[in-house]
This record gives sequence, C-alpha cells and structure tokens, in this order.
Amino acid sequence: MFSNKDLERYSRQIILKKVGVLGQKKILNAKVLVVGCGGLGTPVIDLLCRAGIGEIGMVDHDKVSISNLHRQVMFNSDDIGKYKVDILKKKINKINKKIIVNKYRVKAEDKNLGKILKQYDVIVDGTDNFKAKFLLNKFSLKYKKKLIIGAISKFEGHIFTFDFSLKKSPCLKCFYQGEPSDGVLDCETDGILGSTAFISGSLQANEVLKIILNVGKNLNSHILIIDLLNLIFRKVLFRKRKGCICENI
Repeated sequence: MFSNKDLERYSRQIILKKVGVLGQKKILNAKVLVVGCGGLGTPVIDLLCRAGIGEIGMVDHDKVSISNLHRQVMFNSDDIGKYKVDILKKKINKINKKIIVNKYRVKAEDKNLGKILKQYDVIVDGTDNFKAKFLLNKFSLKYKKKLIIGAISKFEGHIFTFDFSLKKSPCLKCFYQGEPSDGVLDCETDGILGSTAFISGSLQANEVLKIILNVGKNLNSHILIIDLLNLIFRKVLFRKRKGCICENI
C-alpha cells in the first residue's frame, strides 16, 4: 500500500503510537468534504492534504481577492481574480499528486449540497454565514455524517463537532434555536486577525484526523470557544433540544 517514499513522507505521524501504519491507512482511505475555502477552509485543506488524506472535495464559488490574502494561507498575489478551487487543486497536486481532489465551483445551496455531501465521510464547514452552516447541518443530519463547524470573528473562534451516526447527538439547531442575525461572528463587519482564522482552522483539521483515527476526546455535544486575545479556551456542553429537527435520529 505504502511505498518507501510514502513511509518517509508520513514518518513523523506513523511513529505516533495512536497513528502507526494502520492509522495512516485510515487517513488514506478517508473522504473529506470542505465547504468554504477561505480563512478556515484553507488551513484545513492544507493540513489534511499534508497528513495524507485520500480524497478531498472542495466547495466554493468565489475568486481570490486581495483582502483574502492576510488570512487565507494557500493563496498569494498571483492568484487574485482566479477561482479558489482551481488554484487549490493545483497547489494540492504540488503537495501530493496521489490525493484525489474534487472541486465544486458552486455556491453551497439546497439544490446541490445534498448530492455532493453524501459522497464523503467527514464534512468540514469553512463558510462565513449561518445560512450555509444550517444547510450543512441539515444534510449531514440526513445522511448521518460527521460534521465539524467553525465560526470566527475578531480574536475569537467557535468550533462544533457533530456525529450524526449517534442517536444522542445534538445538532447546530439545538445550540442556535433560531438563525443568528446578520453580523454575528462576521469577519467582514467585525474584522478578523489572520492567526485567529488559522488556529481555528487548524483545530478543525485536528478534529477531522482524530475522528478518522478514532483517538482522543472529541467535541461531540460541545462547543469549543477560543478567546485568543486573552488565551481562554472553554468547552461548553449542550444537549439535544426537545422538538428540534434532530430529535428523532
């Protein structure tokens, strides 16, 4: 399965007792979908591909703008005006040609998201709006996927992990009983420090790898709140809400 070059490439992971060759094989066999290729999505994609993920899908309809460059770590000045997924596919191929890369140059909407999402094992939210996050919640719930949601603003990040294969798992609507108003955790209006986006995205990638490897503690039924200005990390428990759409799973 692994060539000598593969073993050398992933040697620092393979020597970890909780990974090993069998764990690396799990990473190789995993299929991950990243929806939103911006401040959160780019570090997730970069780190997963370097970890040896077997197949990755990317959903984004935007082009790179100059305002993206301070936090979207896989882009540079030469990429401005080009579609993000096109650029990312080329850069992933330079990291590792063996990775299967599927690009979806579309806006994540009700009419297309379910068809795309059901092909993958783990879903990662890198979007910048709650309408898209609730759509991901809806389809991940429908197809019993594992979903990792991220939201960032200023110096703060929020990360959720949901495992909808578990009957007791709450969903995003259990936490946000209604869709948050415009401007909540909004980088465009509130601003964002680039390192906050990178750290939050890196934590999402870490959660993906833990899920694939089935190691450590996960965030299911919790929200991780990261205050990087004051270096405060809080993990808050929440439960399935009566009458929520996830009540019968």
